This record gives sequence, C-alpha cells and structure tokens, in this order.
Amino acid sequence: MMSARALIVSTMLAAALACAAGPAVAQAAAAYEPPRTPDGHPDFQGVWTNGSLTTLERPSQFKGPTITKDQADAIARRTAERTAAGRMRTDPNSGAPPAGRGVGGYNNVYIDAGTTIGVVNGEYRTSWVVDPPDGKIPYSAAGRKIYQDDLMRRRTTFDGPEIRPLGERCVVGYGSSAGPPMINVLYNNQYQFVQTKNALMIDVEMNHDARIIRIGGKHQPPAMRRWMGDSIGWWDGDTLVVETVSMHPQESLRTNTNVTFYISEDAKITERFTRVGPDEILYQFQVDDPKIFTQVWKAEMPLRRSDGPVYEYACHEGNYSLPGILAGARADDRKGIHTVVNADGE
Repeated sequence: MMSARALIVSTMLAAALACAAGPAVAQAAAAYEPPRTPDGHPDFQGVWTNGSLTTLERPSQFKGPTITKDQADAIARRTAERTAAGRMRTDPNSGAPPAGRGVGGYNNVYIDAGTTIGVVNGEYRTSWVVDPPDGKIPYSAAGRKIYQDDLMRRRTTFDGPEIRPLGERCVVGYGSSAGPPMINVLYNNQYQFVQTKNALMIDVEMNHDARIIRIGGKHQPPAMRRWMGDSIGWWDGDTLVVETVSMHPQESLRTNTNVTFYISEDAKITERFTRVGPDEILYQFQVDDPKIFTQVWKAEMPLRRSDGPVYEYACHEGNYSLPGILAGARADDRKGIHTVVNADGE
C-alpha cells in the first residue's frame, strides 16, 4: 500500500505536470478569437493567476532564457516533494524549540507560490525578464546605489511605521503583487478582472488592492501620486495597452522573498494584455526609468484562468505585527542593540 506521504507527492506531481503541459497548448493556438464585451473588445473578466516557479529575474542556476520540458518536469517534481514534506504533521513528541531559536513563520499550508515553471509561447521560461537577454534588471551604478541605500535604510530603521515596507504596513501587497508591474510572490497570486467600456478594475488578492485603469482617460497632474500609480489604457487592436506614471515614492522599493527590486517614482510603466487562449492572457510590460536603469527593460508572463474566488485578504484588520516590530525595536534600543532585519514585507 502506498504511504500517505507518497500518495501526497504522487498526487501533487501529477497535478504539477498537467499544469506544465496546459499553457503550451493554449499558447500554441493560432489566431485565437477571444470572447468579446458588448462594445466589441476582448473580454478579460474573470479570475486569473500568475503563480509560478519562474521569477522576475533569472536565478544563477539557469544559463539561458529557456529550459527543456524534462528539466521543467524535474523542477516540478522536486517542488512537489518539498511541499509534501513541508505539509507533514509536526511530531507531537519533538518538544519545544531550543530557547533563543526562531519558531518559524508560515508553514506550507499558507504558501502557494506555484507548482511549475512558467510557459510563454510554448517555451519554459527561466525568468520573466526577456530584455536584457541575461534576464537581469539593468541597474546603472547610480541606480543600484539608490536601491541599496533605500533597502538598507528600511532594514535598519524603526523610528516609526512610515519607514517600514508597505507590505509590513498592510498598505499594498508586498513584492509588487499589485504592481504595476504585477509580479508573482510567495502566495495569494490571484487577480479578478472586472471590465466596462471605460475602465478595467483589477482586484488583487494580496492585500485586497483594487487597481482601476481608465480606458480612454487622460493622466492626472503629476502631483497626484497614488498607490499603484496613475494608469490609463487604450486599445491596440485586440490588445489593451496600459500606461502608468506618477508612482507613489513610498512604493519605489518592491520587497519580495526571492526578488526585491526598485522602480523610482518617475518611471513610466507600459503593460500589454492580450487574450491568447480561453484560459490565458499574455501579460507583457516594460519599465522606462533612466534614473535607475541603463535601458528600458521588458518582461512577459502568462496569466492563467483560476477557479477562484478571490477571498478577502484582511491585513489591516489583523495587523498585530507592526506594533510588535516597533515595540521590539524599542526594547532593543533600551538594551543598546542595533536591529537589522530583512525588508521583505513579511
């Protein structure tokens, strides 16, 4: 008889491999005719996810922009095995952790980063960044210093809530999950699209942010800087093009558990949404920010249909962590200890 653990691994692996094969089929379909709204434009409404094992930048273990299906399947298998092991019940006889050791954070019940490598145009991608070709965000020397200085400031400063990362403060989701650009993170990678003739609303599962894109609208004055920027859209054939400017300066540092990056408040971000199959949207974006980068950089990822629904993410209502973080820093102050933490929004 198969053990409980082996059964879990086998079931998760089968699901992972099925998901890996699905996007390639959808993206291979030629001349897909999307469903349309009453005004004749492609209908993006529904719940979508960008959950994936692929990350924004290319990890060092990958030498090129793509890998083979066999390699992708092996990664999915190892991920399924680690996930299943992490979901096993804790040994009730193991006792309490040693004094002074961290007790840990979320276990695998809460983590849902994805099960497979992302597939775009039938290729298993090692990063969402496609330009530059090395899959890395192209910081200038000056831009990297701005980024690193801000990251260090947030890791070491606990004077009040305003200096802490936005995810930690429950202002917007961490890691640029709400965007723009919208980047996959450790969990809660769902988006609900609600579309009218004049607007596209994206309800982001992470922190329950509602981003409103005004279709056919004009940008507001630059002084009006809002969370998630000022987004307007227009149609280029069957592709919705979205341009965002006037980002809020406190949103420049996008902290994540695996890829943290920086986009200045002066950036222009252009996104393109194209239905390429019944269950997939091709999401492409570019970041134009000469203050920080040596060139305009570009990326693309699939948004896949999700069964949904998007449940409420009640962060402010239960945010006991921020008072605890500040209280812990004050206790360290009294002891003469200089606190340093990872600014990852968690």
